[in-house]
Amino acid sequence: MTAISERVSEPTEQQDSKRVSQSVFDGSRLRVVLLVDVYDGAQQQFLEAYEEMGKQVSSVPGHVSDQLCQSIENPSQWLITSEWESAPPFLAWVNSEEHVRMVQPMHSCIRDTRSLRFHIVRETGGEAGRAAGERRLQTSPRIGDGVLRHALTFTVKPGSEKKVAELLANYESPQARVDDTTRLCRTSLFMHGNRVVRAIEVRGDLLAALRHVARQPEIRAVEEAINPYLEQERDFADQESVRVFFTRAALPAVHHVTRGQDDEGAQRQALSYPARPGMGMRLAELLAQHDERVADDPASPILRSTVFERDDVVVRLIDVRAGLDVDPAAALGLADAAQVSELTTLLDEDAAKKDGDLARLLALARMDLVTDRRSAPDA
Repeated sequence: MTAISERVSEPTEQQDSKRVSQSVFDGSRLRVVLLVDVYDGAQQQFLEAYEEMGKQVSSVPGHVSDQLCQSIENPSQWLITSEWESAPPFLAWVNSEEHVRMVQPMHSCIRDTRSLRFHIVRETGGEAGRAAGERRLQTSPRIGDGVLRHALTFTVKPGSEKKVAELLANYESPQARVDDTTRLCRTSLFMHGNRVVRAIEVRGDLLAALRHVARQPEIRAVEEAINPYLEQERDFADQESVRVFFTRAALPAVHHVTRGQDDEGAQRQALSYPARPGMGMRLAELLAQHDERVADDPASPILRSTVFERDDVVVRLIDVRAGLDVDPAAALGLADAAQVSELTTLLDEDAAKKDGDLARLLALARMDLVTDRRSAPDA
């Protein structure tokens, strides 16, 4: 049985330059940087809100330390840095309802924010340098491809699924070019029951791309059209309502791996794994471990895989050279059929009843493709 705490990527020979791998499951410490632009005159209100939040975050499991810094050139610019034992506990906290409530008092005094997250690879000097051997650092840099992956998920009212699917399938694509450095590369939209998942790929600045998409009239129109069918209400006239909706809808990518091979015949598929309460991150890590191991297997039908996770929602987006039914174990993220029992220990009770039956598990997890759009390549 695979140990969930096992590192996803151990030191290996220099990876082939075409192989891409990124993951939150390295086990190394995490540095989070939050750039904040505070409204003029609201600095004291912001400071008081931060002090209250600091009292609460200090007791969050995995939190090590944090600092609040104010710009010496522009008093409206602030920097919050925090250190965490690893990425998973930070993501569990930042994606929680507790965090949504905790940061709400700060948003009334903030004009803009930008969050950056980094694994700590090396440390030098002072206590940090002497303690480096005891601190979990990333052993080797990963090779990226310059593409940022993110997803949004939300649920619609039961009975409205067909109507919502029609609306989401027929909207006009927004302009791919965001600015000189950012462009939308691909949008894949799936449904699973009444749950919608929209996965996007961006080259450049993800936040700029999300804001660009939100401003496009064709996207605003479809968002307005599906608004009456949402289970979680949102009011476009209320910025706080919209912010909270999209905060809860965020479904971050926690692992991505590709062998760097293109196949025009590859199909984009998505699988939804209903996790037991509190088991979402462990389930995502199990899937990540498998996908990392088979990434260099030329016989594997999986060309690339991205695992998204938030709370107990786990979605795995894959590009596969053949249909899912050709190799159900690989499609589900298993090394072989024998690992199905390990997977089902992390699934909810309804899914666990399918233990041992790969075909039924695959049918349960398979999501329906609504639309998959790629932008035209740069001229």
